[in-house]
Amino acid sequence: MSKQQGAQFLGPQQREAAWEQLQTEQFDVVVVGGGVVGVGAALDAATRGLKVALVEARDYASGTSSRSSKMFHGGLRYLEQLEFGLVREALRERELSLTTLAPHLVKPLKFLFPLAHRVWERPYMAAGIFLYDRMGGAKSVPSQKHLTRAGALRMSPSLKRSSLTGGIQYYDTVVDDARHTMTVARTAAHYGAVVRTSTQVVGFLREADRVSGVRVRDCEDGRTAEVKGHVVINATGVWTDEIQALSRQRGRFRVRASKGVHIVVPRDRIVSEAAIILRTEKSVLFVIPWGSHWIIGTTDTDWDLDLAHPAATKADIDYILGHVNSVLVTPLTHADIDGVYAGLRPLLAGESDETSKLSREHAVARVAPGLVAIAGGKYTTYRVMAEDAVDVAAEDIPARVASSITEKVPLVGADGYFALINQTVQLGEQYGLHPYRVKHLLDRYGSLITEVLELGRQTPELLQPITDAPDYLQVEAVYAAAAEGALHLDDILARRTRIAIEYPHRGVNCAQQVAGLVAPILGWDAVTVEREVDTYRARVEAEIESQTQPDDESADALRAAAPESRAEILEPVVVVPDRV
Repeated sequence: MSKQQGAQFLGPQQREAAWEQLQTEQFDVVVVGGGVVGVGAALDAATRGLKVALVEARDYASGTSSRSSKMFHGGLRYLEQLEFGLVREALRERELSLTTLAPHLVKPLKFLFPLAHRVWERPYMAAGIFLYDRMGGAKSVPSQKHLTRAGALRMSPSLKRSSLTGGIQYYDTVVDDARHTMTVARTAAHYGAVVRTSTQVVGFLREADRVSGVRVRDCEDGRTAEVKGHVVINATGVWTDEIQALSRQRGRFRVRASKGVHIVVPRDRIVSEAAIILRTEKSVLFVIPWGSHWIIGTTDTDWDLDLAHPAATKADIDYILGHVNSVLVTPLTHADIDGVYAGLRPLLAGESDETSKLSREHAVARVAPGLVAIAGGKYTTYRVMAEDAVDVAAEDIPARVASSITEKVPLVGADGYFALINQTVQLGEQYGLHPYRVKHLLDRYGSLITEVLELGRQTPELLQPITDAPDYLQVEAVYAAAAEGALHLDDILARRTRIAIEYPHRGVNCAQQVAGLVAPILGWDAVTVEREVDTYRARVEAEIESQTQPDDESADALRAAAPESRAEILEPVVVVPDRV
């Protein structure tokens, strides 16, 4: 296992070096897909001492892994579906991330479950939450607490008195999913994996009846290369079937995409000291505190249109507003919404036509010699999924493969985090920042905070806020390009930061400033800066317009018409004959 000093810096120099490595080295494992399962598989394989490459067509977490409900949760609602194994596994993973793997990113979160029915609902839900706690849900967080109607309303004064008869308090967690996924990728690089975004698989290599690697295309300049590996892991989520078709191998399972939409509203629109979970006729609705906002969602509907840019419709937003307003004293309106995002869950296709009933369990299959596919599952169990994928892939690796150790491997930024929390005031004095700002940075970067702030020491104005997104410092945009693999404005505004959903302007007002900050690092000239700003603005305009449409087809047509920031990406990839 190679722990490479500074290798977790994913900047332009690393990107060019990675291109050379992809072409010239023989890898044990080539992972396709930069979502949380893909980067998790790269980390798992690298920490077993294997030589690993990971390629992603767009950006880390650019698909499903940046568009979740922002929780590392056990899946309380899955108890009703009798998926006890899934819940127990998820709770164990939640505990690991909360205490060991990513305490700087995964935080405990108090929930209120309002009870709407007398007599039967309290013992029914209490039994479920008790089981949840006993399975591992109350190790590092308090166990359930029962509340009267008055107690529940004191906790959440924005709830209608008529909407509840009492409540139960319990705990789950919250996480910035995109930052977490990117941090897993950086940790994989730290242990020797060669990771590269904007690198699209356009074909497979073969030796006799075996898959022996992939052909890739650089989505920035159109260059192509061949990457050789003993085994390829297809971890592309909702693109699983597409990559499967490209491999010309018959798949062992199919994946269906289910669209989940969330809205983001200012914190002052709902008065509550806890997150809220509400039952709906199909599933549940979460109201999650998110900095100075609430995230409310989600929907669960079938989607068979553009996989890269799922579009939220007016109907989706009305559905969310209708359900949350049924319990709020002061209803939310469309004017209250600062942000909207839509994501696709990769569900294993089953007998039911209702996506809310399809399995959240994952499946791994050795599709052919040298090719493994993994799909399904949920964000919380990414580490277990990654371990299972590498276990199956080991069959095609000539050398002996060690067992997984990722349950003992903290993500970069975790080591030293708790000590730095106790030094918040001193760090603030050292860099001239308010302790609140330092705490915010620690919860984004952990012990890597000094790497970020040292850039500001060299250029003090970088420690000033971004003008139209003051929750973030200018240095954070610079660090995103220099160390976190960001290549375009949408990488920075939608994933390294969450400006795209946290401000009513959705990043448009600060796009020019951020482009100017990162231009020297990414080598952008004035023409490129303007193209980036125009492309980002067009993306936001298309998203906002699509959210006024009545149905998926019309919303998708508007969103898909917006230009791509990665000019050379192929959609769809044309299947060409494989080389022997």
